[in-house]
This record gives sequence, structure tokens and C-alpha cells, in this order.
Amino acid sequence: MKRAVLTLFTAAAVSACTLMPHYQRPQSPAPEHWPADAVGQTALKPDAGSAKVSADQIGWHDFFTDPRLERLIDIALANNRNLRIAVLNVAASQAQFRIQRGNLFPAISATETGLAERLPANGTLPLGGLGGSGSGAQLPSGTTATTFHTYSAGIGFTSYELDLFGRERSLTTQAFEQYLAQSESRRSTQISLVAEVATEYFAVLADKALVELTLETLRSVSESYELTRAMYERDTTTLLSLRQAESTVDAARASLAQYQRQLAQDAHALTLVLGQDVPADLPEPKDIEAGGLLAEVPEGLPSDLLTRRPDIVSAEHALRAANANIGAARAAFLPSIQLTASGGTASNRLGGLFGAGTGTWSFLPTITLPIFNGGQNLANLDLAHIEKNVAIAQYELTIQTAFREVSDALSARGSYLEQQRAQAALVAADADAYRLAQMRFRSGVDSYLATLDAQRSLYTAQQGLVTVRQAALANQVTLYKALGGGWQPQTAETQKAFP
Repeated sequence: MKRAVLTLFTAAAVSACTLMPHYQRPQSPAPEHWPADAVGQTALKPDAGSAKVSADQIGWHDFFTDPRLERLIDIALANNRNLRIAVLNVAASQAQFRIQRGNLFPAISATETGLAERLPANGTLPLGGLGGSGSGAQLPSGTTATTFHTYSAGIGFTSYELDLFGRERSLTTQAFEQYLAQSESRRSTQISLVAEVATEYFAVLADKALVELTLETLRSVSESYELTRAMYERDTTTLLSLRQAESTVDAARASLAQYQRQLAQDAHALTLVLGQDVPADLPEPKDIEAGGLLAEVPEGLPSDLLTRRPDIVSAEHALRAANANIGAARAAFLPSIQLTASGGTASNRLGGLFGAGTGTWSFLPTITLPIFNGGQNLANLDLAHIEKNVAIAQYELTIQTAFREVSDALSARGSYLEQQRAQAALVAADADAYRLAQMRFRSGVDSYLATLDAQRSLYTAQQGLVTVRQAALANQVTLYKALGGGWQPQTAETQKAFP
């Protein structure tokens, strides 16, 4: 028995080799620098303090400065079902890795058996002797009925495969990389969730601003309508002007219904993302026109995405898993050795089971050499190589997608600033034009058509300003997400200072 155990450990020590190919990270298909339009002079620049921390190290508590939004993100992280599914998938992947890792060790178990068998008088001995089955040899004439007892107790393992060529270790490595990939996918899900909550929240703020704007416009055009009707009754204006004023009121009422419906739908979308109703004790929301809703995002370098973006890291772990699977497919061409061993005691009396001279052991090595299996092993190896090539393409595509997302967000950041300035100037100009048009109509210089056009231009410009502010905020959130931010609540430096 000692020799068998020694053989087992010697073979296990020899099984240090593996047939996995040496992993080498593919060359990044993305350029080394952002496009020129993505880092133009109009882009917002981070201050000196924020430049020390990359985007993925900025905690979302520090990036989103609205207290109400911070509370909503906390609620979503605790209740969102997609994130909960992602967490459970990580736990399931970890369990799969532990199951696969268990194959590296023999499954040792203790057994106790007892057998009682009665042979009939002048009957038939079972095939194979005591404990057999079926018909066998006839017992001698005159034999009396006899009852036999056999008891045994032992400990051992069954069909333990020596990992001489690293097949099991390759499969274990594959399972481990899949677990790491799933863990990174959970981080990616959290980043997307944080960004989605912020985007939906800003959509609700924009809808509220549009509803308030439309209500104010409705009050204004209603006053103009009453004034026009009074003028018509005094024969100081035409019926056409009265109908034109009436049409502006109806148009404002229709817009109000539209934005109220849009507000309700966006509020429902936010509730779905949160996983529960919005609590009533949240801080008061800020106006979308207020500044300081978001912190600035440092740009960084394209190469930083390889370590910042969890979806890229997840894709690389999937590539490593596919690389490890090649080692398992190669090992299938080589012999496999399986060991079965046990040791214990056996006796025909239960009381003498652990007496002197009852010791017993067995050792059964089995070697299997594949000769012909219809080309399955070769096909499995080809499949493993194909799956690795697919994983390489997916990894490169993930990098290219990330590069484009960041480039688009950087390009839009400066242009949104210029667009907001231009739109604000347009609102001011249209407001002045509307004021002058009202004065000219009331003094009888112009018809109501000029006032109507000025009012419509002002309302459209005000709507555009709210929309571009929402888009600029959403773009900042997209940039923060694209650079890998949003997976931790506090900034890295803060976490070091306050562990």
C-alpha cells in the first residue's frame, strides 16, 4: 500500500507540464492617440486636482454632485434586477470553477458494507460464488441450508486521473478565467446601471423643465388671446388675428399634454431601473439649468482603456479561457492514467472486523491510449483553435468599440459647450424680438402674425436650450462610463485616506 501511495504522489509531481499555448496579448487595434477633433481647444479641460485621478478611479459619489441623484444610484445598486442577475452569475461561475478544480484531487471516501446471504439446501450456488447472481453450479447432495456473512470497512478513491499532460489543469484554468470574465461583466453591468440611472434622471429633469416652460408659454399666450379678443370686440383688430391667437393657445395645450406624457413615461423608466418606487423622502431635485450637476472627466490615453474598461478585461479573460481550452484538447491525444485504490478491513464476523489479520487493500491502475474515435479529438482541437480566433476577434472588436465611444464623447464635449452658448444667445434674441413684436401689435403697427412668429421662435429656442443641456449632461455621463468610471462609490485617493 505504501508503494502505491508513493507511486501516486510521484506521478502527481511529474504532472507539472501542460499543453496550453503560451498566452500573448494581441496587439491593440486602436490608435495610440485620440482623434484631433476629440481633443480640440473647445473641449472642457479637467482642473489640476482632478488630473491626478483617472476617470475609472473617480467614485460616482464624487462625479454625481446632486444629492438626489446619489440616493437614486444607491437605491438602484441595491435593488436593480439586472445587477442582481449579474452578481448571481458571478457566484455561479465561481461554483463552476470550484467544481472543476475538484477534479485535480482524488475524491476520498470511507465505505462500510455488510453482506448476508443464505444458500438453499441441495440448491444452486449463485454464478460467481457467494454474492453472485444467476444460476451456477449445483451444491453436493445432502448440503444443508447455510447463511454466510461478510463485513468490510475501508477508505479509498475511485478513478482518479493523473494529470500527466495538464488536461485537468487546463480545464481548471479555463473555468477560472471564465469566472474572472464573469466578474468583470458584473462590474460592466454596474457601470452601465449607474450611467442609466443618471441618464434617466436627467431625462426626467428635462421633461419637468419642458412642462414648466410650456405652462409658462400657455399662460403667456392665453393672456395674449384674451387681449386680442378684447381688441376684436372693440373692432381694433381682425378676426384673423383672433383665430391666430387662439391657435397658439391650442398648440401650447397640445405641447403640454405631450410633455406631461413624456414626463410620466420617463419617470416609469426611472422606476424600472431603480427596482422600486422613488421614495418620497429624497432631497429636492436640482433644476437642469443649474450648474455643478457633474464633475469634470479627465481624458487619459487610449492605452489606459485596456485596464479601465471592464468589458475589455472581460473579453481578455474569455480569450485566456479559450487559450487554456486548447491545452485540454491537445491532452486528449495522449494516454490517460486512472487510479483506484482502497484499504481497510474485512471479516465474516462484525465483532472481528477490526481484529488482527483482517487488513486488506487494493490498487488498480488503468492506462487508456486513444487509437481511433472517428476524428473527434482532432475536431475538438480544431474547434478549440477556432474558438480562440473568435475570442481574439471579439477582444479586438471590444477595444475598437470602446475607442469609438470615448472618441465620440470627447468630440461632442466641446461642441455641446459651444452649442449651449449659441442656444442661450438665441433664446435671449428671440425673447427680445417677441417683446418688440407684442409692443408693435398692441400699438397697431403690425398684425398678430409677426407676434405669432416671434412667440413660436422663442418657444422653440427655449425648448432647444433645455434639450441641448440634457444632451450635454448625458454626454458627460457617457464619457465617464466609456472611460470605465462608475464601479466604485468613492474616489481612489479618498478610499486610501479613509479605508
